[in-house]
Amino acid sequence: MNNHVKRIWFLVIFLVAIYICSYLIFRTLNTEVWKNDNKPYVIFPLSMKWVYYFYRPAVYVDSKLTSMQFHIGPHH
Repeated sequence: MNNHVKRIWFLVIFLVAIYICSYLIFRTLNTEVWKNDNKPYVIFPLSMKWVYYFYRPAVYVDSKLTSMQFHIGPHH
């Protein structure tokens, strides 16, 4: 592989690592247990739906691997 291709691969891997780490931080800071079913939910802010759509690929993987629940806005 030439040097240009290695740089591109490094950049892609670096950006994916940042994405995953930022999702894990968001998930940790925004998880709460809903008292009606005692299950943990990651709560996405209603005022910033773009955050949900930004992390949507990670949400699909997370829900399959951990059975975590997700919700946009607070539970009622």
